[in-house]
Amino acid sequence: MKTKLILILSITSVIFMTALFIFYLIKGDISRWEVALGGIFVSALPLLLLFSKNIPFPALIIIGYYLFLFCTLFLGSIEEFYGRFKWWDSTLHFYKGIFMGAIAISLYKLCIPKQTRDHVSKWILFLFVLSVSVNATALWEIYEFVGDLTFTRTMQSGGNTDTMYDMIIGIVGGLLVAIYSIVRRKTL
Repeated sequence: MKTKLILILSITSVIFMTALFIFYLIKGDISRWEVALGGIFVSALPLLLLFSKNIPFPALIIIGYYLFLFCTLFLGSIEEFYGRFKWWDSTLHFYKGIFMGAIAISLYKLCIPKQTRDHVSKWILFLFVLSVSVNATALWEIYEFVGDLTFTRTMQSGGNTDTMYDMIIGIVGGLLVAIYSIVRRKTL
């Protein structure tokens, strides 16, 4: 099931981004074909999971990944939702915080055997989930900073204030999942 899901979503997304890449390359729209080219690579990235013996992520996380790509790359950058809707950037940073918290829970379940989980402190789980989300938020902001230095000059258009709001909102999303993880620890 997960293998088919990854194949369908990856192939669909790669074809969609390739069509956008060709369209905007012919049109001469540099910023959009660069986004589409990056979209081809990140759309194909989950195909690497097919080489693992057991795909560690539930189907919802796989779907959530492609939803995030569609919202950031196509709607956000190519369709310019970032510029048209002030709330778009904040919403995606909040979603990313939640999404990375969910990935942390999946990694926790993958790395900690079920019979050992009862002996792991709920605060260790809380810190792990929050740390993964906070680190992903920080790495995303570094990505935006480097992207502005080298390519676009539009990713951090709000400057330091934008960066701080993005980080706070991403951390709040991760904090909610971290709280959820300690409340539901016994059923994870």
